[in-house]
Amino acid sequence: MWDAFGFEFVNFYLIPGLVLGCIYALGAIGITLTFGILRFANFAHGEIMMSGAYIAWTLMTLVGAAGLVIHPLVALPFAAIFVIGLFLLCDRWFYKPFRKADTIKIVIASFGVMLIIRSAVQVIWGPNQIAFVRGISQPNATLREITADWGAMIIMPDKHIWIFLGTILLVVALGYLLNRTRIGKAMRAVSDSPDLAHVTGINVDMVIRATWIVGGVCATAAGVFLVMDTQTLETTMGFRMLLPMFAAAILGGIGKPYGAVFGGLVIGLAEELSAYPWIGDTPLLSPGYKTGVAFAIMVVMLIVRPQGLFKGRSF
Repeated sequence: MWDAFGFEFVNFYLIPGLVLGCIYALGAIGITLTFGILRFANFAHGEIMMSGAYIAWTLMTLVGAAGLVIHPLVALPFAAIFVIGLFLLCDRWFYKPFRKADTIKIVIASFGVMLIIRSAVQVIWGPNQIAFVRGISQPNATLREITADWGAMIIMPDKHIWIFLGTILLVVALGYLLNRTRIGKAMRAVSDSPDLAHVTGINVDMVIRATWIVGGVCATAAGVFLVMDTQTLETTMGFRMLLPMFAAAILGGIGKPYGAVFGGLVIGLAEELSAYPWIGDTPLLSPGYKTGVAFAIMVVMLIVRPQGLFKGRSF
């Protein structure tokens, strides 16, 4: 029987949890690929994701000044080009010199890159919050109204539909890339054993560049989808997303892209459903503790099964 509780659960907790999970999944893909192929945790991933969202907003603003209106998904590919270039520059100037060094050195370098990018964004766009879409927002669109006897109704804004479709498209494209193309198979080989891949004639540097490109596209999509959902831009949003994305990558298994997708969906649902009033009218957890849910899942996974659900690498 579809009642008020069922309506509230699906529309205000389940669907937002899946949307958040899609964003986490796309961000976690870049993290897990970087760790699987380059063997280090890139703590600058959230800031680069954030910079892609700012670039997309800038493009939309410039086009809007000319009297035209473009959808954020139209600006996304152009922002992705910028993010890919930023990734490649960071690799060339900050990560490549430490390729043969201890892992901790390149991790510290990623912290430095994170601070540099955040400071640059604050200098260029300012530290204040920015509205992603100017003017009055359109009302939520109803995806489907089921007018059966039990009267179910699923309310889904257009932005959530685009986020779902965009995530599915990118995950399918990633699967095709990794399983059907030569560069994808080379990426999997380097992830298994970089030295053996180099001996067999695989261009490891080309694989690394391909990794940054794939990670850049997914990071840009995650950033744009996030601001499409929240409708605000903040210079700290990338840092706030970092812990849940790492939790998703660890949950699914480091080095396992499909595991990152699964982990992202689980983390997103866990965060949203933790605030649902399962007993009475009191939420299980205060919404302010949602990030703590991701942290708790990550800690438990590191203790109980550090290789993740899909048997990736241990952190």
